[in-house]
Amino acid sequence: MSKPSVPRGTRDFQADEMLRREFIFETIRSVFRLYGYQPIETPAMEHLSTLLGKYGEEGDRLIFRILNSGDFLAGISDEELLERETGRLSPRICEKGLRYDLTVPFARFVVQHRNNLIFPFRRYQIQPVWRADRPQKGRYREFFQCDADVIGSNSLLNEYELVRIIEDV
Repeated sequence: MSKPSVPRGTRDFQADEMLRREFIFETIRSVFRLYGYQPIETPAMEHLSTLLGKYGEEGDRLIFRILNSGDFLAGISDEELLERETGRLSPRICEKGLRYDLTVPFARFVVQHRNNLIFPFRRYQIQPVWRADRPQKGRYREFFQCDADVIGSNSLLNEYELVRIIEDV
């Protein structure tokens, strides 16, 4: 009987690691809040139509695709399956994917909620992202990103402020 394990490129965190990581995240959050940034959260999965084409060809290959729910092969003939034309088959059985980063979901968020946002809009986000990359030492398939952005202002003071945030963290 094989021992249970996590998929390559992912990891478990013990309590001591979680406490250190939560301390770091809370430090980052407190600095973001100090500068007036507001937290948002987006879903782990997005429509592939939202994700694809935004990262370039290589980035598109690194997106984890999610099979459609239920009988995702319904309506697909045996001949189509045997052809193994993934370029044509994939869009029919996968319509969602895990986010590759936080930027594209943020852009979708702004477009979707623009009537409820006050601009310039300062946001921060600390959430996991996934990349279907070959795992290597220090390179994981699942990891956290900490983003801060200002949208709706061309002022260079925002760039200066972001540098100050980095210094303060």
